[in-house]
Amino acid sequence: MAAKAKAVQALSKFASCDVSYCVASKSPKLYLLGLLKIGDALVKLGIKHGGYLSGLSMYSPKRMSGPSKIFGPAYTVRMVPTADETSPNPPRHFADAIPKDSVVFVSQPKGLISACWGGLMSTRAKKLGAAGVVIDGHFRDIEEHRALNLGLFARGISILGSNTFTRSSELNVPVEYDNAEVNEEVTINPGDYILGDCDGVIAIPPDTVEECLRLCQERYEVDEKTRECLENGDEMGPTIKKLRK
Repeated sequence: MAAKAKAVQALSKFASCDVSYCVASKSPKLYLLGLLKIGDALVKLGIKHGGYLSGLSMYSPKRMSGPSKIFGPAYTVRMVPTADETSPNPPRHFADAIPKDSVVFVSQPKGLISACWGGLMSTRAKKLGAAGVVIDGHFRDIEEHRALNLGLFARGISILGSNTFTRSSELNVPVEYDNAEVNEEVTINPGDYILGDCDGVIAIPPDTVEECLRLCQERYEVDEKTRECLENGDEMGPTIKKLRK
């Protein structure tokens, strides 16, 4: 468990696609240029599409720019239409049950243009120590989230509130995410590590963390050797063929 905890901590320094990773023995240049690819590592480990959740993008603290990222275990919230009277009700408001350091992952029913998350929810999430928020659906009050400096990712934005459209149903249960472009669903389980940055969002199964870290570290070394060759004027094709196995 200790080894896994260390791996999780190290993995949190990475990004979904390309990441600057600071190692004490590395130079400032390598800190700025080090490229590690978690998505590619997960593909090698047999995770379909590398855990990539297509369609989600960063809205806060900035719009798809800057070094900000979120990382933490998923706390899932399954929403249902307000008219649904058969699905269960949570024992308390979902925003009051957010665990510290978690990434809130809200699953909104498909086909709605209303928001299921707003500024007041982010205020509560921030107070409880949430690492960030991911909305499989829409949110509103964009400037409020940015004022809180809270990392927020979503499919889209809306002006409509949630009251007359959706309600929370189940907390910390598996939810399905639709990768629409490839017509496949990804199951997000409570405790899956969610990482989001300006490139997008990925879900990392906990049992892959240590091996994922090893592959990322290996790729870091290869990418730095590749970079050195390219800066020295070597051709891309032969360099990649030589260094990337």
